[in-house]
Amino acid sequence: MTASTTFPAESAKARVLPLLMTGFLGLFIVGFAGFAQMDVVHNAGHDYRHSMAFPCH
Repeated sequence: MTASTTFPAESAKARVLPLLMTGFLGLFIVGFAGFAQMDVVHNAGHDYRHSMAFPCH
């Protein structure tokens, strides 16, 4: 048997919702960062780096 490279229609429909939700999440994050004060966004990123033990100084 050979592997098929085409996807059934159900598979394509099943991928639409996660893609839409990912897009909305991305828009929310960009919108949040765009309307937040710059020091708030910087401090959040800075605190995240520290919590993951990533050196940033």
